[in-house]
Amino acid sequence: MPDQQARVRLAGTSPEDLDDICDDVREIADKTGVALSGPIPLPTKTLEVPTRKSPDGEGTATWEHWEMRVHKRLIDIDADERALRQLMRIQVPNDVSIEIVLED
Repeated sequence: MPDQQARVRLAGTSPEDLDDICDDVREIADKTGVALSGPIPLPTKTLEVPTRKSPDGEGTATWEHWEMRVHKRLIDIDADERALRQLMRIQVPNDVSIEIVLED
């Protein structure tokens, strides 16, 4: 089973939170002695919403642009049972989604 790997995908709006979680994963890999590759920063998605400033149709057509940036990180770690158990215990903030997939 040592050839099996776990791929950890992180996504969130705050890059600082993602980097903190990546540091936690790196510490777990160092403690358990498993191989780790990453974190690989994936391209940031920008969700943009243009809205009219005036509530009615009168006046000049001025627009506001609201945007939300979604940052992503990718980490590959060897699928050691102890390491995966500790990965499940990481405290993840509400605005960060974490996905762990086992791969051969």
